[in-house]
Amino acid sequence: MTVIELRQYTLRPGRRDELIDLFEKELVESQEECGMRIVGTFRDLDDPDRFVWVRSFADLETRLKALTAFYGGPVWAAHRERANATMLDVSDARLLGPVRDFTLPETRPAYGAEPPGTTLTAVVEPPSAPERPGALAVLETLDAENDFPRLPIRTDRVRVTFTREDVPGALRLAPTGRSLLR
Repeated sequence: MTVIELRQYTLRPGRRDELIDLFEKELVESQEECGMRIVGTFRDLDDPDRFVWVRSFADLETRLKALTAFYGGPVWAAHRERANATMLDVSDARLLGPVRDFTLPETRPAYGAEPPGTTLTAVVEPPSAPERPGALAVLETLDAENDFPRLPIRTDRVRVTFTREDVPGALRLAPTGRSLLR
């Protein structure tokens, strides 16, 4: 079963674009070479110091191997100090499984690509919430233990719906230039 992480990072004031540039230049392909797929990277339109991103794995075993390889590998070793210097809190992360998975393009825009100028909404609500019309993807908390404790995962049960609809109180997200989810 596909495993998806929704990660929301609180950053030091004024450092979001610095992290996005480093992420898009150095950390996208290097993570994908380890066995994960970077689904989307976003600016939170309501918080200038928040970076939101989504990555996926084929299954839990692949997740453990990929995270171990990446965070124990040379690319993260070379860039972790610079990346971590932008971050205040990385603990708002969820381990999710698809109810309805993303449909993504095969090709990722090149480094330096302009953001698409679109807005997506991520609605986080109880798992009993009805499915929203126009959903791009619907995810629910995965009933699995976090086997990579270096990266904390929230355990509250939720349904996350990605849509283009404006939903009061939801995350309003602007895809970055290299985001597959646009």
